[in-house]
Formats: sequence, C-alpha cells, structure tokens
Amino acid sequence: MASSRFFRQLRILALLFVLLVVAVDAWLAKARTTDWNDPLWVVVYPINGDSRSSTSAYIGNLTDDTFLPVRDFIAREAGRYGLPGNELVHIRLGPEIHEIPPVPPSGRNVFSVGLWSLQLRYWVMRTRWRYDGPPADIRIFVKFYDDEWRSQLAHSLGLQKGLVGVVNAFASRAYAGRTNVVLTHELLHTLGATDKYNLNSNQPVYPAGYAEPDRRPLYPQSTAEIMGGRIPESDTRSVMPASLRDTVIGSITAREIRWVN
Repeated sequence: MASSRFFRQLRILALLFVLLVVAVDAWLAKARTTDWNDPLWVVVYPINGDSRSSTSAYIGNLTDDTFLPVRDFIAREAGRYGLPGNELVHIRLGPEIHEIPPVPPSGRNVFSVGLWSLQLRYWVMRTRWRYDGPPADIRIFVKFYDDEWRSQLAHSLGLQKGLVGVVNAFASRAYAGRTNVVLTHELLHTLGATDKYNLNSNQPVYPAGYAEPDRRPLYPQSTAEIMGGRIPESDTRSVMPASLRDTVIGSITAREIRWVN
C-alpha cells in the first residue's frame, strides 16, 4: 500500500514538473518573440487540402517570394511606430507537408478551441519538418484548395501558445494577395494580437478594428486594420482587402505585440 501511494505521488510530481516546463517554455517563447531584439523566422508549410492535381501544381510553383509581402508589410508598419528599419521577420517557404493537421472546430467554443490547440501542438511536436534555414520561431501551415471546386473556406486560426497557425487558402494566383492578408492576421495572433471584428457578423469592431477611426465622414474606410480583417464601407457592410497594401496595424494591435507601450 505504501509503495502504491509512493508511485502515485511520484507520477503526480512528474506531471507537475512537465506542466511547469511547458508553462516556462511558453512564457519564454512569448517573451522572445515579442522583444523584437532579433528577427523572427517564420516558415510557411504548404499542404494540398483537396488532393487535386491543380492544387499540387500551384504548390509546386510557390517560392519564398510568394510570401515576401508579409515581410515587407511588417517592416512598413513597424517603421510607422518608430521601430528600426531592419527586417523584423524573415519568411521562408518550407517543404510541402503530406499530413493533414487536426481540423479546427467550426465554432468558437472555448473548450473545443482549447482541445484543438492541444491536438495541433502535439501534431507539430511529434513530426519534425526540415528546411534549409535557421530553426523556425513560428510555423504557419497553409492548406490550399482549388478555387474552382471549393466556394468557401473554413476559418483560419493562429495560436500564441505553440507559435503555430493554420491557414485555409485558395490555390490561385488571383487570391495570393488575400492569402497573405489572412496569413499575416494569423501570424500576428501568434504574437499576441487579438481579433477586432464581431465573430457573428465579421464586421470590424469600432474603433479598434478600424484603420481610420477618426476619419470624417467615417465611411467608407479606405484600408483595413489587419486584425479587424475587412474594410468597412458602412456600419453593416465591409469587404476583404485585396492585398496587404490595403491594410495597416492599428495602435491597439501594435500595443498587443509590444511595438509600443
């Protein structure tokens, strides 16, 4: 009986130690990725989401340059907040992944999202993907789909815990600009930025989700706040920006990712 109690206590201590290590690692990762002392390495891993040959052909034509607008957007916006002009983020294309990550929940139930988060982080941890470059600070998995065979995409998600994101995108050059907008949105989630749109209507929330909250007249807005996600045309209508040229990082988002105090 005493031996059984001892081993039970030992297992509990071991579990507490693992939880402590995970918590400390998460805290250190958060501090490191938002101190902006060194460039962050972001690796984008493409995935063929529908197994179509057209999607595979599109993935085969991807290069690092496909995602350079993300790097340039971060640099441009950082400059507006007085950060040094050096590159804050490096974007690299990783190898195509032939495994499908855990599917995100369709809703925003906290328990469901939390469970998916654990499943995704375990999926990333148990499988290592190598690429020719420095170790990734942040991993973004982009599931591509043929736009002629799929009319809608599931919601994309980014996690600060684990520094990982899953983006759903169309395998089309016509949608490349929008893909980079969504990728950047989820990338900023991994750095601590929060959504600034109504989860039911997808309308940007005023004023945090507006690029120009002091504009008069208020509508139509000319650009989107990146975490607001859309360009408001009225208090009930908004449109998706075509590219990162039509987006900015607002002051609240800048504060969340520690660009300003």
